[in-house]
Amino acid sequence: MADGVTSTHREEPTGKRLLSLSLLALGIVYGDIGTSPLYAFRECFFGAHAVAVSRGNIFGVLSLTFWSLIVVVTLKYHVYVIRFDNRGEGGILALMGLVGLDKERRAAVKTALIAMGVFGAALLYGDGMITPAVSVLSAIEGLEVATPFFKPYVVAITIVILVLLFVFQRKGTAGVGSVFGPVMIFWFTTLGVLGIRGILWEPTVLFALNPYHAIRFFIENGAHGFLVLGAVFLVTTGGEALYADLGHFGEKPIQVDWFNLVGPALVLQYLGQGALLLRHPEAAHNPFYLLAPKWALYPLVALAAMATVIASQAIISGVFSLTRQAIQLGYLPRMEIVHTSRAEMGQIYIPSVNWALMVATIILVIGFRTSSNLAAAYGVAVSTTMLITTILAYVVARDLLHWSVLRAGLITAAFLIGDIAFLTANYFKIVHGGWFPLLIAAIVFTIMTTWRKGREILTARLRDGALSPEEFVESLRHRAPVRVPGTAVFMHRTREIIPSALLHSLKHYKALHTQVILLTVVTEEVSHLHDTERVQFEELGEGLFRITGRYGYMEEQDIPALLERVTTLTIPPMDTTYFLGRETLIITSRPSGMATWREKLFASMMRNAAGAARFFRLPPNRVVELGAQIEF
Repeated sequence: MADGVTSTHREEPTGKRLLSLSLLALGIVYGDIGTSPLYAFRECFFGAHAVAVSRGNIFGVLSLTFWSLIVVVTLKYHVYVIRFDNRGEGGILALMGLVGLDKERRAAVKTALIAMGVFGAALLYGDGMITPAVSVLSAIEGLEVATPFFKPYVVAITIVILVLLFVFQRKGTAGVGSVFGPVMIFWFTTLGVLGIRGILWEPTVLFALNPYHAIRFFIENGAHGFLVLGAVFLVTTGGEALYADLGHFGEKPIQVDWFNLVGPALVLQYLGQGALLLRHPEAAHNPFYLLAPKWALYPLVALAAMATVIASQAIISGVFSLTRQAIQLGYLPRMEIVHTSRAEMGQIYIPSVNWALMVATIILVIGFRTSSNLAAAYGVAVSTTMLITTILAYVVARDLLHWSVLRAGLITAAFLIGDIAFLTANYFKIVHGGWFPLLIAAIVFTIMTTWRKGREILTARLRDGALSPEEFVESLRHRAPVRVPGTAVFMHRTREIIPSALLHSLKHYKALHTQVILLTVVTEEVSHLHDTERVQFEELGEGLFRITGRYGYMEEQDIPALLERVTTLTIPPMDTTYFLGRETLIITSRPSGMATWREKLFASMMRNAAGAARFFRLPPNRVVELGAQIEF
């Protein structure tokens, strides 16, 4: 790999550390794909585009399932995409950041690639709403298999569990994170044991691993068989999640889990469900629960409920992390971010996102009523994101790994065949509810691009007629104001001009502090920075200093801690005042480059953005905010 990618690879864990991380990764990384057996195989024979429960179709679906797990999950994500880390971090935004590192790429191409990355990130919000709904609902539906008595209460029980799950978010996962791994070990072991039970009934099901049966399935079923790919795709939906969680655990623990437990357990489980249908075709309405002995149904429902709650927790935490990254990169306004663990900085809670997810998830449960209906809408967002990941991975392979067009192109083409097939099949789900995640993605994408574009326009407005630091220092030499003791830190989004808050302060107070620091915070398109890259210091003269603080998009922006790193200047914490500018936008007829409705949306987001003081961890009793009105 190129130095820019490998120079910050973490040291791969070994021994007890590897086992500990592998145990933790089971619950966080594999919750989504691990609960797919609850509904994925069933949808092929009992869903919106179900095929007849015949021996040939069962073998065909099993073959498609097995080779999807091999090609998409194993080869694409565990072997290929997992290599493209952004200084240890993975996920669609990490790839987007790597694409942005090439300064020589044409602006139009770079803009298009970044737009794809942003849209891919926006799609994950729709996934974050559907996954808890379909997972928990499919688990609770096991009660119907045990007795029809529970059928009227399945939706209500599901909603209660989801409400408790989202209410619990404010407490964080530190207290229960240690039990996630053991529960998921028991879950995957149970999947494997139940699968073996079914295989022993009908050992001939093992012949389904032959890819010939997948080819024959398409020949015999034609277009109808192609639509079943939308259901088969459900077995792969955790691939993107494992890549996004790369930064928490590293490659080795994730791969240890997959190759030693998760992958084998899933293959055995799907083969077991297929064997059950070979013997009892009428079991197609819920092969997962009917694969178990009757005495085990209630314990299995309880175990499945725990596994789906863990899977949902992982998705919700992922959406929180994604939101923070988007804020840091300038695609979303600042929001209140609560750290739920003093030990783990990555454990965060974002109230506004949490309650929005909860409301949307409950609406989905009430609107769709069954996991089968939800599964019919599931997959559109994830398959689109997977396609975008493949395209961006090609660009990164060419840029940073310096692969030839032939090598990178052949690998990309091989994965694109599957991606496009799954995407096309999933887009037939749009009329069955697949429009919902696309609508959510379109809304989030509009918000993100509006905020980004609005900030660029606002920065340009602030530059109009503004003084440069050099001009300001020269004016101080000719007309020195009264200087008062202490240090004033003026934060501003661009380092090329004097902050309006400084000019307003000087205008109103007719004085300047002895030390004046012009501070700009820059978020780079890499996940983490070395300590040596953190601070850029420059003395301008007349007691003015310019400091640029640089952060990766996964790092906390702690300004007091940043200033402590400045060794060339004494900055007493108790004698330092932070001055912040707070702009109020006045919408005018002046052309801005955005439609009027987007200008109003941007202005609304500006008004409702969380305060900078808390976001940058400034001491609240040492902050002064100065407002300014700007025509937009």
